[in-house]
This record gives sequence, structure tokens and C-alpha cells, in this order.
Amino acid sequence: MATSGTAYRQVMKELEKGTYCPVYYLMGDEPFFIDSIADYIREHALPEEARDFNQIVLYGNETTMNEVIQRARAYPMGSDRQVIIVKEAQHLMKKDSELGGSPSDILSAYLTQPQPSTVLVFCHKNGSLDRRKKIVAVIEKNGVLFESKKVKDDALPEFIGEFLNEHGLKMSPKAISMMSESVGADLCRMNGELEKLVTALPEGVKEVTPEFIEEHVGISKDYNIFEFRDAIINKNVLKANKIAAYYESNPKTYPIQLVTAAIFPFFANLMLAFYAPDKTDRGIADQLDLKSTWGVRDYTTGMRNYTASQTMQIISTIRKYDAKSKGLDATANTGEGLLKELLYIILH
Repeated sequence: MATSGTAYRQVMKELEKGTYCPVYYLMGDEPFFIDSIADYIREHALPEEARDFNQIVLYGNETTMNEVIQRARAYPMGSDRQVIIVKEAQHLMKKDSELGGSPSDILSAYLTQPQPSTVLVFCHKNGSLDRRKKIVAVIEKNGVLFESKKVKDDALPEFIGEFLNEHGLKMSPKAISMMSESVGADLCRMNGELEKLVTALPEGVKEVTPEFIEEHVGISKDYNIFEFRDAIINKNVLKANKIAAYYESNPKTYPIQLVTAAIFPFFANLMLAFYAPDKTDRGIADQLDLKSTWGVRDYTTGMRNYTASQTMQIISTIRKYDAKSKGLDATANTGEGLLKELLYIILH
């Protein structure tokens, strides 16, 4: 099954060629892809001078499917095409029609013979249509059904890389990791931060460096989570303790739960790396289900600095201290010093 990113690129490729379908049903929990497709159609399907009379935006909580279809069957004014965008369509699909028939039945009936001069776009966020329903097959037959799923953390480097390729830019693996870990899997925010970097990049410069990211994304050069994890991987005791002390002096910005959540995945994957039958970069990448080998270096370094038994113990210790920080051990110290205790156990 194609990922949301792959399916998104397929849809955009057709739109960029000027090929429009009668209906686009955009649904799912990741708003970035839904908004990007809808915005492209809104900005490109009609020339600017034709939009006043032929581009309509409706809201699912303020309209009915009958009203949507009535507008869809109308002809454009002075243009070859009209565009109707229905936002918050998840509310629309729950309404019963005053004229009889469910929203799905009404839309299905329209799609048996859609108005060829209408591009009808539904934006259904925070959920999806039941794929067992007849309407799903009808939409897929007559238009585009796009499901926008949340992107997992390990897919962020691919998203960043594709953005950079589109702009003719590049980043080092460290810079990509910094962006992934500091911004996270909020694609709307990630896209905004990347756009900000592109805008700020001096003319003629083609590489976004870690230093440039630190300056323009607001990541602390000395105290970001990436540097803390890197210090632990390389057993840089002085640097790791310096960062830990900073985190403990800024608990609102760097609560221990955030820190443990950032370092735990590394050791969990490191444990898997020890069991890779093929210890080459490609073999470890396959074992960890990484899409490329760029992130393998951290694990090969970790395998030099930690044994498998130490790694297993560290995983258990991180879980224990995370539980302590959440008050699950009434006798535990949940205040200052907890992170330093955890770090000492990891590094020694």
C-alpha cells in the first residue's frame, strides 16, 4: 500500500499537469496533505479573474449534501470550470438530508453522472470514511479518494529530503536529524520551518547547515536534544552532564519525560542492531527498517560504546526513571537530580 507521501505526490503530479477529476475526497488525520491538495486546486484550477463567480468554499457544519450537489450541477459563469471546496466535510457526512437519503447516497447518485465542468473537493479531517461503504468504491471509480495518514517519526527524513529536492537544496544527515527531532511529526509546522529556511538562505547557497538551522529555527546550539543524545551515544560524559544540568534548571522547557522519550528509541533500536545477522550498514538499516543507511552511523558507534547486556539494562533503567518522574514510585525522588541519576547509570 502506498504511503500518504507517495499517494500525495501522485495526486500532485496529475494536478501539475492540469488534469482535474470531478471529485476529490481528501480524508484522514494528517491535515498537511489535505490542505496542500485543496490549496493547489484553489490556486491553480481557475485563473484569478474567474474565481469570484466560479470558486465556492462551503463548510460542512453550515450546509447539506443536497446544497453541495445543487451547486455542483450548476454551470460555470464565463469559464470552462467551477471549483467547489467543502471544508469540515466530516460534519457534512453525518447529516441526514431534509429531502431524504443519506449524504453518501446523494453523493453516490451525483457521481454516477457528475457535472464535467465542476471540480468538487471534500476536506474530511480527523477521521476517514468507512472503506466498507459503497460510497468509497464510487469515489475511487469516478474521482480521487485520498487518505492522509500521520507520518511516523522515521519517515520525517524522507519528507525533508523530498522538500529539499524540490528546492534544489541539500542537508547533511545531522542537519536532517536536528530538524526531525526539534520540530517533530507535525508536517504543517515542519513545512513552515523548511519554508522559513529556504527564504532566509542566501542567494546561491545550496546546503542548509546545522549552524543555519540553529540560527533560524531557534534550536539551541549547545542544549538541543539531538546534541544530548549524540553525547550519550559517544559517551561524552562532560558534554552530556552539562546538557543534563541545563535541562534540570529549565524543567518547563525540558521536562525529564521529554528527554527520556527522546533517548529511549535509540537504545531500543540499538538492541535490535545487536541482533542484525548482517552487520554492514545496509544490513543494520534493514534490521531497523530504515529507508536509507544515513542513520546507521549512530548505531555502529553505539555498538562500540555499549554492549548488548548494557543496552538491555539501560532500556530497563530509562523505563524505571520515566515511571519515577510520573510519580509511580511514591518513595522516589521526582524532583531535581533525577535526570542526572539516570545519566550516570547510562554512562557508567
